[in-house]
Amino acid sequence: MADQTPDPDFFVKSQQFTKTTHRDVYPAITPTNPNLSQAGKVIIITGASQGLGAKSFAHSFAATGPKAIVLVARNAKKLDEVAAELTAQFPSVETLNVPTDIADPASVAALFEKVKSKYGHADVLVNNAGVFSAIAPIKDIEPKAWWDEMTINIYGTFLTTHSFLAALPPSAPARIITLTTGAAYEVFPALSSYGLSKLAAFQLMTYVAAENPNVVAVAVHPGIVPTDMLKESFAPFAKDTPALVGGVATWAASWEERDWLSGRYVSANWDVEDLLARKEEIVEKGLLKMDLKGEFGAGLFK
Repeated sequence: MADQTPDPDFFVKSQQFTKTTHRDVYPAITPTNPNLSQAGKVIIITGASQGLGAKSFAHSFAATGPKAIVLVARNAKKLDEVAAELTAQFPSVETLNVPTDIADPASVAALFEKVKSKYGHADVLVNNAGVFSAIAPIKDIEPKAWWDEMTINIYGTFLTTHSFLAALPPSAPARIITLTTGAAYEVFPALSSYGLSKLAAFQLMTYVAAENPNVVAVAVHPGIVPTDMLKESFAPFAKDTPALVGGVATWAASWEERDWLSGRYVSANWDVEDLLARKEEIVEKGLLKMDLKGEFGAGLFK
């Protein structure tokens, strides 16, 4: 009888684009690497009260030495806990907690008013907030649950992105990192709301890149990290560390030349130095984008 044990590297292998892949942080993406410094910058992280927001992005970006990190989520108590952890570990980094419902325009407007009042504007936005709960075939799903997930994952991401861009001074350089998923480009039955919303979030970055030459906007697939959102069926594959995706996000958001990545997709599992080695090919062939150019996407991962 064939071995039925799941291959923990299945999802990494299924979308491998670089010769080397990783499941934990490595030197090129270690946030304390001077090349990844965010000194003097203000960074907004949504969904910062739990999961990747708390365990990965808050700590990884704090390690880059920014001026301040703005922690955004609905749960004020949990935000306070994350802020206390950051202050203890990174005492030179300011934290600003702003309880926010990203799907509520008034709440998002209030967030950016607070950022404007204290810092003028932010330099980096990490669109991490999202939900993963409307799980059922389309014929069986409760319509409100399906639409609520879409609302948070794409409308909420749009609102924060819109307000972040509107608050930027003309031509000011900025970075936007938006979480996507493998379900955005590959069909996983019963995950239609999640997959479609993350595909839209991915494409939103493509529009931001096309419309704002001063902004590097990148969609990042975080791999499979054991967080509160992880579903039991994915547990055997959840071997990626929070530090891995946090490190890749700080690399993509760094102030080195990243314009060529804007509007594109990056997986946390890919080796960034291998990715840099393919830069000319990626740009010339239009890879890592969801385009219709003869063959679908010119080959998303060729």
